[in-house]
Amino acid sequence: MIKMSETAVKSKHPKGLWVLFGTEMWERFNFYGMRAILTLFLVNSLLMKESEASLIYGGFLGLCYLTPMLGGFIADRFFGNRNCILLGGLMMAIGQFLLFTSASVFGSNMSLANTLMWSALGIIIFGNGFFKPNISSMVGSLYPKQEKTKLDTAFTIFYMGINLGAFLGQTICPYLGDEVVNGVQNIHAFKWGFLAASIAMLIGTAVFYVLKNKYVVSPEGKPLGGLPSKNDTTDYEEGEAQKAVFSTRALIGAVIAFVLLFFVFRYILDGDNFIQTLIYPIIYASGLTLAGLIISDSSLTKVERDRIFVIYIVAFFIIFFWAAFEQAGSSLTFIAANQTDRTFMFGWQMPASMVQVFNGIFVFAFALPFSILWDKLRENGKEPISPVKQAIGLALIALSYFIIAYNVKDLGNSGLLAIKWLILLYLIQTFAELCLSPIGLSLVGKLSPKRFSSLLFGVFFLSNAAGYALSGTLGSIMPATGEKFAKAKELGIELQPILDKTVAATPEQLQLLESNQISAANPFFAGFEIHNLFEFFMVFVILTGIAAVVLFALTPLLKKMMHGVR
Repeated sequence: MIKMSETAVKSKHPKGLWVLFGTEMWERFNFYGMRAILTLFLVNSLLMKESEASLIYGGFLGLCYLTPMLGGFIADRFFGNRNCILLGGLMMAIGQFLLFTSASVFGSNMSLANTLMWSALGIIIFGNGFFKPNISSMVGSLYPKQEKTKLDTAFTIFYMGINLGAFLGQTICPYLGDEVVNGVQNIHAFKWGFLAASIAMLIGTAVFYVLKNKYVVSPEGKPLGGLPSKNDTTDYEEGEAQKAVFSTRALIGAVIAFVLLFFVFRYILDGDNFIQTLIYPIIYASGLTLAGLIISDSSLTKVERDRIFVIYIVAFFIIFFWAAFEQAGSSLTFIAANQTDRTFMFGWQMPASMVQVFNGIFVFAFALPFSILWDKLRENGKEPISPVKQAIGLALIALSYFIIAYNVKDLGNSGLLAIKWLILLYLIQTFAELCLSPIGLSLVGKLSPKRFSSLLFGVFFLSNAAGYALSGTLGSIMPATGEKFAKAKELGIELQPILDKTVAATPEQLQLLESNQISAANPFFAGFEIHNLFEFFMVFVILTGIAAVVLFALTPLLKKMMHGVR
């Protein structure tokens, strides 16, 4: 009877998973709630162009997933996971409060509001860097070595916490902050959404602080995520090196590589926006440099090196997923605001920033069924390996954009997209996300050597960073939507002939369009002119579709390089 009881206990997920679930839930409330209203605040209150707001949004998200590299390194070498989570949580709460302050003072002091906004984003970026890789790393450490096969399920449950928080944040923050009265945006309401995000982050930090010692422990009962100096040989796999070994030559080479890659990407991304020409090159160069530095560690075995290369290859393809997925906070929000009939139940006009909430709802609804699906397939020996699941995710997101592209094809400049098509897009993208994102986190947890655990999560999040940076670039090429044509007509200007280059705008007209945040030219991508929303969405279909096919073709090689890990 005692033996059976012990087996039953071991079959359950540890209580620490639910503590991390709750902590991450409040953090995601904070992050996604702010994300839902950020671009609208930049455009409506701080009077930025939509293209500029999209680039800032992409750069901000990219840096949020660049700094986990730093946070992971500091945790692995100096502070430990616990201390970094607490520090990161407090920093993000402060950053959100500064956004609240910015949204409170812009009416009387625009310069101060902009300063506070940039300061807030900077603090949130570094706070997220300390928080994100360390809480993800701790999930994998909760399980004994013989139960690592549970990690796909564990990370899917953990992902429910992420998206429950996203649902709450994307509901409450827009409800409080995205207020439209008689068709006019209340530009002073955004502050309440940011304040709610700040309070949520304080709650999440307090939850972790109170419960960490009791529940966030190893299978042997040892507190997880303490100071690295307290680790002993039992914290590592048999035969696994406990410290990374980087030669002076490798470190110097990494610095040189970073500088060269930075200038290469700066040349490729040439433009007049400092985020595109400075921040994006830093993100891309950092990811490649760190990946090269880790693999240069002389203590790595062949098996460890092969498994790390699998993480790198998968991470590359994930870039294209996030570039498409993260249009939710930029181009899709603008389309929801300007060219969508948002009439929902009982004639209620849903706020544009709230449309993204369907992703959180669907993830929470379907995460557990997906978790059960992976468990059942594994029991029957039919579970696909992680890269196959991720290829399916890429194919699904390509499908979602093809459907939306087809439905905007005949809208013209004044037609409205039915909200049901955006809801369907978010449903399909949710299925894609559940095949890719928690599975990717699990894969890193299963393949990473202990000494690189948090750092490799940082590398993995760098692929997210690169994807978000690319999402900002892609979001900025969205062509004019219906409200731009209507506004131009109010100004006495026919915009379409100007965009088609059949009529040359006068200097006075150009000045008038510029002052009303209307571009007088179609955007370009990869040398191709984007004339309409159909062509815009087909960019995402092509990028993610090709990525899905190539990743699926590589899966036999990746399976071999994983050396038995699924």
